[in-house]
Amino acid sequence: MGKDSIDEADLRVHGPEDHAAGVTAVAVSMKRAVGHMGVKNTAKTLLKLNQADGFDCMSCAWPDPDPENRHAAEFCENGAKAVAEEATKDRATPELFARYSIAELDAHDEYWLGQQGRITHPMVKRPGGTHYEPIQWDEANAIIAEHLTALDSPDEAIFYTSGRASNEAAFAYQLFVRALGTNNMPDCSNMCHESTSIALAESIGIGKASVSMNDVYQADVILIAGQNPGTNHPRMLSALEIAKRRGAKIIAVNPLREAGLHNFRNPQVPRGIVGKGTDIADLHLPIKINGDLAFFQAVGSLLVEWDALDHDFIDRHTTGFEQWAEHVRSVDWATVEHATGLSRELITQAAEMIRASSKTIYCWAMGLTQHRNAVATIKEVCNVAFARGDIGKPGAGLFPVRGHSNVQGDRTMGIWERPPQAFLDSLQTEFGFDPPREHGLDTVDSIRAMRDGKAHVFIGLGGNFVHASPDTAVTAEAMTKTRLTVQISTKLNRSHLRCGETALILPTLGRTEKDIRGGKEQFISVEDSVCAVHASRGVLDPASPHLRSETAIVCGFAEATLGDRYGIRWAAMRDDYDVIRDHISRVVVGCEEYTAKVDRPGGFVLPHPPRDTRTFQTESGLAEFVASPINVLEVPEGHLLLQTLRSHDQYNTTIYGKSDRYRGIEGGRRVVFVHPDDIAHLGFSDGDLVDLTARWDDDDIVRMAPDFRIVSYDTPRGTAAAYYPETNPLVPLDSTAEGSNTPTSKAVIISMAAADTSRTRHGSYDTQQPDDTDDGQDAEGSDEGHKKHPQPAHLS
Repeated sequence: MGKDSIDEADLRVHGPEDHAAGVTAVAVSMKRAVGHMGVKNTAKTLLKLNQADGFDCMSCAWPDPDPENRHAAEFCENGAKAVAEEATKDRATPELFARYSIAELDAHDEYWLGQQGRITHPMVKRPGGTHYEPIQWDEANAIIAEHLTALDSPDEAIFYTSGRASNEAAFAYQLFVRALGTNNMPDCSNMCHESTSIALAESIGIGKASVSMNDVYQADVILIAGQNPGTNHPRMLSALEIAKRRGAKIIAVNPLREAGLHNFRNPQVPRGIVGKGTDIADLHLPIKINGDLAFFQAVGSLLVEWDALDHDFIDRHTTGFEQWAEHVRSVDWATVEHATGLSRELITQAAEMIRASSKTIYCWAMGLTQHRNAVATIKEVCNVAFARGDIGKPGAGLFPVRGHSNVQGDRTMGIWERPPQAFLDSLQTEFGFDPPREHGLDTVDSIRAMRDGKAHVFIGLGGNFVHASPDTAVTAEAMTKTRLTVQISTKLNRSHLRCGETALILPTLGRTEKDIRGGKEQFISVEDSVCAVHASRGVLDPASPHLRSETAIVCGFAEATLGDRYGIRWAAMRDDYDVIRDHISRVVVGCEEYTAKVDRPGGFVLPHPPRDTRTFQTESGLAEFVASPINVLEVPEGHLLLQTLRSHDQYNTTIYGKSDRYRGIEGGRRVVFVHPDDIAHLGFSDGDLVDLTARWDDDDIVRMAPDFRIVSYDTPRGTAAAYYPETNPLVPLDSTAEGSNTPTSKAVIISMAAADTSRTRHGSYDTQQPDDTDDGQDAEGSDEGHKKHPQPAHLS
């Protein structure tokens, strides 16, 4: 599998930045946008990005301000990069696939693959084939139907969804899968915020944020844990700046001191251009990886000790308080300090800020969700909020910030392997068939099923499953064992290359593009992190006349597979998305009169009982305090605890470039950030080239990610950080969060060894042991159409 070339001259390391955004962010945004799209399309797209009459960003799910409060440039640097990647003028035509075999494409890194541009035609790899070749849509749909109907059971198929799918596509997709007869619907939530969904559902009765944008502006204190807004949700910094101007205090609980939480230079205002910007975090707690449960429990202990409690809320709206209070009273501070790496004084300072606040918002992201104890940790966040009465009142609440643009909307539309019975009952009433009731397979279990020969068809609605999933070698091999893989995609990625015996690439429209179906321009809808649902309309002509929307693609193979079974009108839904929205109106709670409400400027907000009325649809009918033991993750001598993270130049597995300027990295990605004392203690020097190896006690597999350059960095002792997807090979498939089955990507025990310089550089991962043989793959010589994309080192 391809990777970055090993060239010390390309990688440059400088000190980390002390601020985010500013003039540089504007310059980078414009350079990338104009370079990919040209001047005309840059203006055409960016001025409509996140506007009420425009299209929704395909990057993060940060909420938009009210329509009357939006800037003309209502986007961030990484939003501009995302648009530029999708609306690029580069094209991956059939000629590209004819020029390169699948093996030759697979020798390139993820960045090179993405830079080939938009896929223009449906493509197929036939059994025994070495190349993809063009195929007509009708034949592609027939192949899908043939494979699905040949299965002994619908449960032998996997239907994955990425968070970029629209509500309309997601609803049609889940309808097809359940009409087929399975709940095997893994999605990207399984790998990111599933721990949040489980914890919140059990604690407050709904797995979504209990705040609005206005709450953020009105908060006294905003606590941000395990989250890097400057890179992952940059527009959040604008909201934090407003809150700061209104007097809010901000606590950052994060192993790294990220630039965006240090200082924000808002390019929309003069002080962000010529001034010193806005200091964001009033208090930074450089917590050790996996120390968050102990931290929140210690805060709870102090609040109970001080009787800094909202007794009225506790008495009227909660259950389990006495058991929780008794538990936190016995917190052992030596254990807390060991687990968190923080002093009691620093934790007390944070607790005092919460005590002094009458309205606190608690934000978190992947830094909390991807641990063995993630569900317990998020329940502990809820406990602290309950103790203070910080839910269901203005300026306060629980705020999991979703990382993908419509991952929350997909779940609302029924994309879940564990659907609520009430949702299935509504489907049955609407469509006249009884959907399957047993739980399906999530992401981890889907990989196991393909690995073990129990699942034979994989269909991916967006995403890059191979590189997004844990244990990359296992995932890639599992995919190659299938009879058919189908990827609904805009651009080339690794999952097209580690594919089934037969493989289809179905090219789809992007958010930026006009969607003309049934003789009229269609629109789609999405949901953001605060339950606001709104319309999205593309503005560009499609990259190719052969593209179809995600909704049309799904309805097309659904009709080919099911025909008129149950009387579902696939053709009508394909040609008029209002038909889908009419069904949504009658199936999804809170979506009555969906078409009319979603098409209003700014859309509408879905109901949220804890936020709206302080009512809780839990088993007890109350908000539930839960006491959890503090389990300290012990790291053996000579090892480090690794967290995987994004660079500032990527979005999930999409690599925009090789610059992470906020952390001081230019020209490369295979770096591992380690505290200088740990570097010395382990016998290395800053700049050494090492192989990262992960062992997990429950199996005997040695997982390796080779050729990482050590970068001295201010991280907590005993920890390390490196970019995914390059480090996903180190995440064991079976190491998952209790209760949610989310991979533990933020808590991987690794060791470092001097890189084997005699090894042929060819793979971005190995298992068992390094492979000392060459791939035997040779690239074409001169490629006039792709000179700007260098060959991997071993192919040059």
